[in-house]
Amino acid sequence: MVITFLRTVCRSIDMAVMLTGKAAGYLMPFLAFVVAYEVFSRYVLGKPTIWAFDLSLFLFGYIAALGGAYAQQKRAHINVDILYVTVSHKTRCVFNLLSFALGIFFLLVIFKMSFGKFEEAIEFDYRRKSEWAPPMYHFWVMLMVACGLFMAQLGRDMLLDLYYLFTGKALIEQESDDGN
Repeated sequence: MVITFLRTVCRSIDMAVMLTGKAAGYLMPFLAFVVAYEVFSRYVLGKPTIWAFDLSLFLFGYIAALGGAYAQQKRAHINVDILYVTVSHKTRCVFNLLSFALGIFFLLVIFKMSFGKFEEAIEFDYRRKSEWAPPMYHFWVMLMVACGLFMAQLGRDMLLDLYYLFTGKALIEQESDDGN
């Protein structure tokens, strides 16, 4: 019963992170269009837009932040392979637990700061200092969502490693080659 619950939690986190990561990836063509339109407008028409730079900054921030948990899910983040691949799977799990705990700590700090910035942005109507001057609150909300997803993914990964350390078996069979 508990194992089924843990597997369901892990798969739910996997689904949420995967859908968010892919949705963020679908913003890339939109970002490319905004940048291309600004170049065309500025250099061909001679009339630069007041919104393209700010919008491209926001889109890039959304793509990078919301894609972080998905990159973790796909094991695309940097690893010190020279040490990591030479140790046993159980030792790798311990390395993972330490680095994931550190990552969650930093994400909690970013989450807390983002929440404070969100409150300030609402209270004082913070806007980007540009001619277009779009509001900033949405960016802080996105950053909190991105931190929450990343922490959920790291927590899920920690759960898998802890389960393996205590039982010697995988909680969920993975398609990746790292054995988690």
